[in-house]
Amino acid sequence: MMKDTGFLLVDKPKGITSHDVIDQLRKITGIRKIGHSGTLDPLAEGLLIVGIGRPATKRLSFFLNLDKEYIAKIRLGAISDTYDAEGKITEIENVSPPSLQKVKKVISKFIGEIDQIPPLFSAKKIRGKKLYELAREGKKIKVEPKKVKIFNIEILDYKFPYLTIKVNCSSGTYIRSLAHDIGQKLGCGGYVEELSREKIGKFSRKKAKKLSEITKENWRNFLFDIKEYDEKSSLNKR
Repeated sequence: MMKDTGFLLVDKPKGITSHDVIDQLRKITGIRKIGHSGTLDPLAEGLLIVGIGRPATKRLSFFLNLDKEYIAKIRLGAISDTYDAEGKITEIENVSPPSLQKVKKVISKFIGEIDQIPPLFSAKKIRGKKLYELAREGKKIKVEPKKVKIFNIEILDYKFPYLTIKVNCSSGTYIRSLAHDIGQKLGCGGYVEELSREKIGKFSRKKAKKLSEITKENWRNFLFDIKEYDEKSSLNKR
């Protein structure tokens, strides 16, 4: 008899929420108790670790604090109120394209432990309400900075106004905030145009299954468990 509980590596497509992925998997598996270990915005794609069944959802905490790897395409020369392409975009006038040398210098300042302010349009909760709910109500909110770690930022491509970077960072890092802050330091503004999560700890997007590949007949074949790890074990590579 095949198991009905475990974890799935899912490659979330762009344009749907992480909860939409859960809803689709509930229909596929017929199991109600399903959760994930970390939200991806609708604009983002990439790795989502999903727990199927109560035994797995109770253990999703194993994945919560793992390091992450992202690839982000940043649009310079403009800002967004959500720090990404889904928000209200404001073009910055008379922008001088920063040189690659300046981009490298600015980016280097973000490597290490930094104070980061989450985007106002995010799911982070303040006094029991999500920030995006408070922002939509037009309420002025003071958000305290949070310490996060950026282990490395690699420039993959730069042709103004587009800057593509690979970021290795601690859990809790907002790539949208990083893009915004890089744009501010460059003096030209910036926001996330495209975003993908490539790794969570040792787990890679390359091993993930697209939703279109997961069916009622085969979903059990893709399950894995983490019973070989205990609370003292590290699932991070570093």
